[in-house]
Amino acid sequence: MELSAWIQLMIGIPLVGFLISILIPESKENLLSRIAFYTAGLNLLSVLVFLVFWGIGGFQSLNLKEFILLKTTHFEFLVDFFFDRVGAVYVVIGAMLTFLITFYSRYYLHRESGYKRFFNTVLFFYLGFNITVLAGNFETLFVGWEILGISSFLLVAFYRENLLPTRNSIKVFSIYRIGDVGLILAMWASHHLWHENITFIKLNNAELVSEHLAGHSGIGIFIAMMLLLAAAAKSAQFPFSSWLPRAMEGPTPSSAIFYGSLSVHLGVFLLLRTFPFWENQITVRVLIGLMGLTTALVSTMIARVQTSVKTQIGYASLTQIGIMFIEVAAGLEVLALIHFAGNAFLRTYQLLVSPSVVSYLIREQFYGFEPKAMKTRNGWMEKMRISMYVWSLKEWNLDRFINQFVFSPMKKLGHKLDFLSYKTVLYYFIPSYLVGVTLLLIGYKIPEYLHSILPLVFAFVALLMVMKSFTERKSARLSWTLLVMNHFWMALAIAENELTTRLELVIYLSGVVFFGLSGLLIISWMNRKLQQSGLYEYQGYVREYPGLAFLFLLSVLGLMGFPISPTFVGEDLLFSHIQEDQYLLAFFAALAFVMEGIAAVRIFARLFLGTKRPVPETLFGITKGLSNGNSKSKRSIKSSLS
Repeated sequence: MELSAWIQLMIGIPLVGFLISILIPESKENLLSRIAFYTAGLNLLSVLVFLVFWGIGGFQSLNLKEFILLKTTHFEFLVDFFFDRVGAVYVVIGAMLTFLITFYSRYYLHRESGYKRFFNTVLFFYLGFNITVLAGNFETLFVGWEILGISSFLLVAFYRENLLPTRNSIKVFSIYRIGDVGLILAMWASHHLWHENITFIKLNNAELVSEHLAGHSGIGIFIAMMLLLAAAAKSAQFPFSSWLPRAMEGPTPSSAIFYGSLSVHLGVFLLLRTFPFWENQITVRVLIGLMGLTTALVSTMIARVQTSVKTQIGYASLTQIGIMFIEVAAGLEVLALIHFAGNAFLRTYQLLVSPSVVSYLIREQFYGFEPKAMKTRNGWMEKMRISMYVWSLKEWNLDRFINQFVFSPMKKLGHKLDFLSYKTVLYYFIPSYLVGVTLLLIGYKIPEYLHSILPLVFAFVALLMVMKSFTERKSARLSWTLLVMNHFWMALAIAENELTTRLELVIYLSGVVFFGLSGLLIISWMNRKLQQSGLYEYQGYVREYPGLAFLFLLSVLGLMGFPISPTFVGEDLLFSHIQEDQYLLAFFAALAFVMEGIAAVRIFARLFLGTKRPVPETLFGITKGLSNGNSKSKRSIKSSLS
């Protein structure tokens, strides 16, 4: 067997293990854990054997071009895998730690209600991790990137009947999606810079990179900055650090494998993988180093005042990752890889033993606690120390910063769109859309000044629909319908911008239609049978209807362009029709796609996750009296309110 074909095993073994684990009933705990354990063990063995033969071959970089999903005259979407020493370190560490976590979790989660769900999600995460670190181009990397994002959401929300894990899972997923804006825009700009689906093995060609960047330094800096945004969000670097302690709501094993060892280090991996592209951009290297330095300083202070052991370990890990950013910016690749391996093993160990350590410290404190003598100090140094202590207790208000400058403006914009209702969508937006499609089909020639403006207008309309869906709470059906309409308006914007073929639009919209209708049918059924129409609270219907929750989750993933839908390829295809100087149009499209994922996951969480609050019996009586026109009940309500 050809050496490069071994890479297929590193993807195929986790994929087969994940598919088998889905088919196993939840009651078969022992079989479930064995499947996960043997999957991780077999993959670890295959990786170690592969490394032996790879070393005999001289540690040459390997590129495995698998297959082309779609090819047009101007676009090629291919699945490509690449293996070098960066990928080797990440694959080995990932295999060893996943093997350890699956063994540990067999006993730690024994008789847990979500036992099957946990091992399904861990294997799904492991599949996404291997795809990411073995990806040979941006499109393949984005497949694994998306799998990591959704598996992170599912693991943080593992205790899905509790409100806090549910809300924190949405926060974590939302920050991940912000990073996706950077990765999507980097992919778009790369297509125009290279005029092809560039592979990572070509990025190692210094002459080729310098040749393309010679006359395009602006777009080169833009790509590097977008990659930094994606890496910072994924690795919780400043100012995105606040999501990491919120992610610790999941089980201890998932915290260890996700936020202590593997997933949180993928920002470092992205910078290492793309280092040949931006190594000669001094401005970018300085920014990466400053971001790492700021994160290391702030995280160190926050970690020292935390009362939760998992949060303390998380911020301590962030400190080391910040130093890794500095090492990558300095070009110290080998040191960064060694640092990653040491930090990953250390944080995994600390998180796994943290319950026992906390129990020991509690007993020690109970029997041998002696308060420290208080010392009164004065001076500006003491005031500065106290100020830093208070700021660290507040985690430097990073969570408030993200909410105030990222999510709050979006919510305010969404609340100003309350005029968007079923009537306005039916009477104004759908007819306007049909007129636009008709004019496009008949080839009507519009004035040139309108031709340059209309794509931006249509894309902005699509973005407004997503923003309204993001804040809509009165009607789940309206929120979902607006997400579907977003795709149609975005398709019209891109088609107006540059002529597209019918095949391209069919590929893009086929997944939207299928998953959009399936989600709408589920919401309509819930509205009709359960009288569930609003999104004001987390309803927790997953306890009563787990199968329905799973089907709706598939609809959410398909609508947001997850790799189970042709929309995933279609979105990348549409971006190829946005010109290299149309930054605003590309930003509108990327933000609309990313915010749609957040809005769709919010709908799923509010319908199916959280604790369903029981309605008081008196409220039923009041509601019944009002519905029957009971004037006595109405008068009693008015008197009580007054």
